[in-house]
Amino acid sequence: MKQINTLLAVISFSVSVSGLLQQATLSFTSDSSSLQLAGNGVKSQIILDGKDWPGVIRTANDLAMDFGRVTGTNATIELVNNTVIQPMPLTSNGGATIIAGTIGNSSFIDNLISAQKINVSQIQGQWESFSSQVVSNPVPGLASALVIAGSDKRGTIYGMYDISEQMGVSPWYWFADVASKNQSAIYAMNMTKIQGPPSVKYRGLFINDEQPALTNWVNDNYPMGKYGPGFNHDFYSNVFELLLRLRANYLWPAEWNSMFNVDDPLNAPTADMYGIVQGTSHTEPLMRATKEQSLFLNGIWSWTENQANVTTFMEVGAERAAPYESVFTMGMRGLGDTASPTLNASELGQIIAVEQQLLQKAFNTSDITDIPQMWCLYKEVGGYFEQGLTVPDEITLLWADDNWGNNQRLPLSNETSRAGGAGVYYHFDYVGTPRDYKWINTIQLQKTWEQMHLAYERDAQTIWIVNVGDLKTLEVPINHFFDMAYNMPAMSSPDSTMTWLVQWAEREFGTAAANATANAMNTYGMLAGRRKFELVDPSTYSVNNYNEAQNVLAEWSDLVNQAQGIYNSLPAVSQPSFFELLLQPALSGYTLHQIHITAAMNNVYAEQRRTSANTLAQQALSAFNQDYAITQRYHTLLNGKWNHILDQTHLGYDYWQQPERNTLPPIAYVQTMETSLAGNMGVSVEASNGSVPGDSNYNVALSNDTLVLPPMDPYGPATRYIDIYSRGTGSFTYTVNTTGISWLTATPATGTLSAAANHTDQRVLLSIDWAAAPNGSNIVFIPITSSDDYGSYGAPQVNLPVNKTSIPASFHGFVESDATISMEAEHTSANTSTANASYAIIPGYGRTLSGVTLLPVTAASQTAPHGPMLQYSFYAFSNVSNANVTVYVGPSLNTIPTRPLKYALSIDDGPIATVQPCPTYMLGALPDAWNGAVANAAWANSSTVAVTPGSHTLKLWALEPALVFQKIVVNLGGVRASYLGPPESMRV
Repeated sequence: MKQINTLLAVISFSVSVSGLLQQATLSFTSDSSSLQLAGNGVKSQIILDGKDWPGVIRTANDLAMDFGRVTGTNATIELVNNTVIQPMPLTSNGGATIIAGTIGNSSFIDNLISAQKINVSQIQGQWESFSSQVVSNPVPGLASALVIAGSDKRGTIYGMYDISEQMGVSPWYWFADVASKNQSAIYAMNMTKIQGPPSVKYRGLFINDEQPALTNWVNDNYPMGKYGPGFNHDFYSNVFELLLRLRANYLWPAEWNSMFNVDDPLNAPTADMYGIVQGTSHTEPLMRATKEQSLFLNGIWSWTENQANVTTFMEVGAERAAPYESVFTMGMRGLGDTASPTLNASELGQIIAVEQQLLQKAFNTSDITDIPQMWCLYKEVGGYFEQGLTVPDEITLLWADDNWGNNQRLPLSNETSRAGGAGVYYHFDYVGTPRDYKWINTIQLQKTWEQMHLAYERDAQTIWIVNVGDLKTLEVPINHFFDMAYNMPAMSSPDSTMTWLVQWAEREFGTAAANATANAMNTYGMLAGRRKFELVDPSTYSVNNYNEAQNVLAEWSDLVNQAQGIYNSLPAVSQPSFFELLLQPALSGYTLHQIHITAAMNNVYAEQRRTSANTLAQQALSAFNQDYAITQRYHTLLNGKWNHILDQTHLGYDYWQQPERNTLPPIAYVQTMETSLAGNMGVSVEASNGSVPGDSNYNVALSNDTLVLPPMDPYGPATRYIDIYSRGTGSFTYTVNTTGISWLTATPATGTLSAAANHTDQRVLLSIDWAAAPNGSNIVFIPITSSDDYGSYGAPQVNLPVNKTSIPASFHGFVESDATISMEAEHTSANTSTANASYAIIPGYGRTLSGVTLLPVTAASQTAPHGPMLQYSFYAFSNVSNANVTVYVGPSLNTIPTRPLKYALSIDDGPIATVQPCPTYMLGALPDAWNGAVANAAWANSSTVAVTPGSHTLKLWALEPALVFQKIVVNLGGVRASYLGPPESMRV
């Protein structure tokens, strides 16, 4: 960069643009009052005071290169070191200059303030704030300039990156290879932008669980360090820049096998130069890494047994970090992210007192109230707080989620005035029970919104830190998390996630692809968020009931088709990033489900002795190989830039820890060189694993050749199915005999099958002409014959219960079918509100459609029947005295111990049942049934009610905010096993 003492002029760029949820100040078309910044051959120049923060000057260099990414020509950087601004000649081609600087560190900015050219009263003295405006005659000889003034170094940095993002440079241009959009010209609109302090003060990420993927990638791209992988300042510089472009400011560096301050002595000063606030994880007090505890501590990591050496060890950390902007982790845990076997609340209080004395010594002051300190109440540490540990007021209480994205505790009303405030340690990645999840993105953004909106409204606003594992593959949830942390008021609406997704997609892939990409990403979040990929196995989804497994696989297939269509429509330069961010996750998610569901069907077919079981075995194996092929496609993308990032194993879990090698689920083969003892033909029906003719563990009875279908009625599925298939070596002709039953149709009623591929199976659909069907309840007996014999068994028969029911024309609501009523929570017949609380829909939340929750989240406890109420009209034909009503709610925890989450329900004006879905627990432990709730992504609780034939109203009350309803199922005796519950009933 050239050092000069005078201003030169410059710059040029053509529709208004903006960063995600940010006020637009740039345009790609001109008007009479706009200022051309770049493009059309105009040289661009950014002017700074050479005495400004080094991180500000470094960021200006990024901005200069960003102009080149968009227009093809980099801007130049000019540093002015004198304090008097001289008149400057304009360049012959006109244009404008960007002047950027920090109040109190830039003579340019300070002189503009003194001359009343800019008014910084709204940002001066504020945290990380900036103003941006076009200023006329900022100095003699210069007609106009875009002036960016920062309240502090990061305020200025964010102001410059705001320009970068607006003109089309994604924060993910390097980490996700998002291509910048070329523009012929860029203009600054004649307006003033005031960006005040972020919603959350410290906004950061934690690189963790970084083996095998990120560590292997680092070992490929950076030299090994003295003590292990090369997590050096060259690697971290990319992370630092990403954080700042995302308007974040805080880092917990890689922890498993790394030592940030030891692996590379340049790591800490480089972070500080960039403007990154340094920290360490919840288990690494006073800025010393876990690995340092093993390598450099004299003696064991135990306060009880080795207090003096542990104190000295911590002292080194405090002194080493003193020159840099840091948030110090306080307290102590056991060695290597474990609970200490000896610590108690009293002893931990002593430790924190000693740690504060060490900070006083390191900073040479008795007043350390302005030195940021944090105590993370993670796992057992929360128990010490529950036991009465008094934490100094200046220490931020960092509340932890349950490692699965559910806040365990948030500030109570008597805790919100603490000087240190409160924050949240959140997870997008985890290693531990019930199962690791660290392969690829499984985060549903709506759930993140719901939990972090709750945290913000409950005054956890000092620190938000999120565990992001390898960082790669979690780009979208990371961006979403930081945008909330930066500007939560802009995302306060329950439907803000979709708005954000459209803006995100437009920034990354352009306007034409934005809506389709946002919809596809939204769908991905629901499908992947239903159950972590690592927890999916062949038993997850039912292959017999409700066509559940087949429907789930079809949803994934549709998503892949959508994503592939968008990918094909994009210019070649945008396809790599789209593959990384959406197409690969969709392909991998589909393939993983294809493996498990195909294996599940193979096992059922093998039990039924179908010839086609072998075909499914081969399909499962092909999908297993396709999983590897997708990984290799990712690893070879862009000449192998991201090789190893998908090294994480994800198939073959048999307990919580990762498998050492991907493994295909068990598959079975039938012997195709022999014929079943019951002949060549086999018959099975919907909702049963049974097979006739012949014996099966799932048949009605031994040597009984009859199968029974689920009932049909006018308000249920339009068809039921019978599967007819080969179980031998020969061919046969089948007939489904509905003779004499004119209102029942079998399609196809007859056909020929054989052992040959593509001719082994036929699904026969049964449908009913309800206008012609007899009233009342009947059973239809359907003989199925074969041209072959049945061995020593009789010809099979299928029984179909038929219930021709009807409802009054005046009824509107859900109608019973198959002794089941299933209702999505948002599909109310009516709902009521009060002056202080009402219900809101969170679109896309949960496992099937959406969530319904009570707002505001700070509302008082409600009562039934007086609180806001959801009403669901339904019509029943059954008379059941002990029906079960199962309510599915989000897997949230009780963040106010004295106000556990509860809801109430009743049928009509009957007794009101109160249910507490999440059991009471002590902080430091987890509630009973928690494993199942987080694995299933829902709490499901049942209440017993009486239901009589006729019209009814189910009434539902959320008695506490932060409870999110997903689905309600009334079981009148017909509900069958499934993961997602019965599909929604018909509404009339």
